[in-house]
Formats: sequence, C-alpha cells, structure tokens
Amino acid sequence: MSTPQAGIFALGDPSHSFMEFTLHGDASASNAVRAVADLHDPRRTIEGVNLVVDFRPELWRKVAPSDTPPDAKAFDQDIVGFDGYTMPATQADILLWIAGAAYDNVFDVGTAIVQRLGLFSTLVREVTGWTYQHNRDLTGFQDGTENPDLVTAPDVVLIPEGEPGAGGSIVLVQQWKHNSEIWRELEVSTQERVIGRTKADSIEFPEDRMPADSHVTRTTLVENGEELKIFRRNMPYGGVGDHGTVFVGFAKQQHRLQRMLERMAGIGDRVRDALTLYTIPLSGSFYFVPALSTLATLATPVLASS
Repeated sequence: MSTPQAGIFALGDPSHSFMEFTLHGDASASNAVRAVADLHDPRRTIEGVNLVVDFRPELWRKVAPSDTPPDAKAFDQDIVGFDGYTMPATQADILLWIAGAAYDNVFDVGTAIVQRLGLFSTLVREVTGWTYQHNRDLTGFQDGTENPDLVTAPDVVLIPEGEPGAGGSIVLVQQWKHNSEIWRELEVSTQERVIGRTKADSIEFPEDRMPADSHVTRTTLVENGEELKIFRRNMPYGGVGDHGTVFVGFAKQQHRLQRMLERMAGIGDRVRDALTLYTIPLSGSFYFVPALSTLATLATPVLASS
C-alpha cells in the first residue's frame, strides 16, 4: 500500500513558501531525485514544517519510469485563448512546498534546502504565501468552497493502487497577480456575478442565475455526466502594493487540471472566465508528486534503511 505525502492534506498552516528549482546542465537526474528524497528524513530537515516535494514529470520519468503516470507532462507551452489571452508556461524541474505554523521555521528550512540543492540546481522562483481571514483569498471571497472533505479528498487527489504513480498526484501551481484597485471599485453584486457565489456566505448561485462566464462555471468540469473534482490548496501572496493568489491544485489525472485552464481561457467555446479580467497569470507549472513510500526507496541507502 502506497503512502502519500501527508503535507498535501495538512490544512491549517498559516505560513508557506513555494520554491522552484532548475537543474544545472550537467546535473544527474538520479542524484537530484535522491537529494530531494533525503530531505524527508528527519535528520536532514528542521522540524516543525510540512514538506511536499514535486518533480517535473519528465525528470521523474528518467529515474522511475514505471512509477510515472503516462499522461503526466510538463507545462511547457503557453495556454492561449481565442482572444489571445495567455497563461504562461514557466516550468521548472523541482518544486518544494514548505508550510508551517510560523514563518521563521519555514524560512530556516527553506534556507537549508537552498544551500543543499544549490550544489546541482538554481532557485528560479520563490513565492511566500500566507492565510487571509481564515479561508478567503484577496478578492474577499472564500476559497476552496467546493473542495472535497479530507475523507473523500484522497479519492480525488491520489492515483489508485495498481496504476503507475500509485499514491502520488499531479499538482498545478500558478501565481496570479490581482488587479485589486479595479476589483475594489466593482459593486459587490458585480463581484458575485464574476465569481458565481455570494461574497458574505459563499452560497453558489442557482443554475438559472449562474453566469456562463463565472469563475464557478468555467472551473467546473463535467464529463459523461460526472463532475471531475480537484483539491485546491490556494493561498494569498505578496504585500499591500503587489499581491495575488498562489493557485495550488491537486488531481489524480492531469487532464482535469489542463482542461480547467483551457476552459478559463475560453478554448473550445470562446467563453472566457470573467475573473481573468481582474487577475494576471505570472507562472504555470505541472509537477508529479510521488508517494512518500516511493521516495523512501530512492533516498540514500543509509537513510532509507533506518
């Protein structure tokens, strides 16, 4: 039985850091994966944080081809909508997500990781996340309202036993900058039509009142009569003058995440997500999140045997 990385489901931490690394040209894929796998050993990390480690699918496939989902691939092409609206591809090789109760612990762990991984990679992107009013994003709306609960979330997130990558997941990470000055000028009723829910209590509009371009409509994927859910772990980033949302979405099939982005851009039916008029995507990457039990087999032997 595969054991997933627990940090995927560890709700409640207020401090976060997302660090993306690109391997040096002469770096060995197997050595890089081993070094990252070793980070999960308690003797190699500072306690007090949750750590989720993720790899570019092609990098992981080089090291563990039988453990890689066949549909997993990098975000290596921009997503361009019918009107030229673009979600940029900024794929890196390794993503490390550190979350903790206090940012000093997150900072210390991140510093140690950068020093260790700097032997074979370069930190190309770092975003610091934090919680806002418990479960709201910086639009003022509740985020993750339609998330599955923690009992059913593993069925949405984790690749089933018997399939390549069992116990693992696919994660989409994007940084979205908010145009808050324009957003705040909108009437609350207009904001609610953009999102598709009420602002105060997050009640979804009934079907006969739901705008076709609302964020709820465009991010809901129904195929063959079944809604294909994802598990969101989004959070705010930035300061007063420059801020937005780090989108973090997990699913057992990359198709769910890819199609959601295409629908937001209006690919296929030329209906663009209204929220994209007030937010700007700055980055976009897909990563494979291997099972913790698989990572243990790839750590250095002395650590894996202890």
